[in-house]
Amino acid sequence: MQTPQVAIFARWPEPGMAKTRLIPRLGAEGAAALYRKLLEMTVGEARTSGLPFHLRVTGGDPQRFRDWLGGDLDVRDQGDGGLGEKLARVGAPAIMIGSDCPGLTAALLREAASVLPNRDAAIGPADDGGYWLLALQEPCPDLFTDMAWSTPQVFPETMRRLEANGISPHLLPELTDIDTGEDLDAWPDLLA
Repeated sequence: MQTPQVAIFARWPEPGMAKTRLIPRLGAEGAAALYRKLLEMTVGEARTSGLPFHLRVTGGDPQRFRDWLGGDLDVRDQGDGGLGEKLARVGAPAIMIGSDCPGLTAALLREAASVLPNRDAAIGPADDGGYWLLALQEPCPDLFTDMAWSTPQVFPETMRRLEANGISPHLLPELTDIDTGEDLDAWPDLLA
């Protein structure tokens, strides 16, 4: 059985372009600095997990990410299109994550990988109605088509689509994505 590869979706931490919904609270520079910290934490947990992983990036040359996060890093361009098209391009088996979930741990990544040989999917719900992790044993492109991304319907609609495909996913704990100033209230240490 092939080990799933972790695909970390990331963007270059450009002030004014990264974590824009945090700008009202932190300013453009502060939001970009926080995103930089979150991506560093995510890459650190992926390294600690021992699983193969790569970055899928936008907003910066892949070499800039290597210069910052490590020359050995596998960095790939996300390509054109919306989020659904970008997610659908990730080959299975895979574990897809963003880079803004401070509760993500190496142990949770290993848990998702460990269930895939016996389950078709694993999913980690986010408390905003989305998900912070989606692991698939086989491709399932209809999970990503015509999805109302960044809405509270993403997780329930994904679960409905998984069920329609005969898939009962392994559920991981609910975690918080850092998208808004209110999300930061549970993570005061991130601003230190």
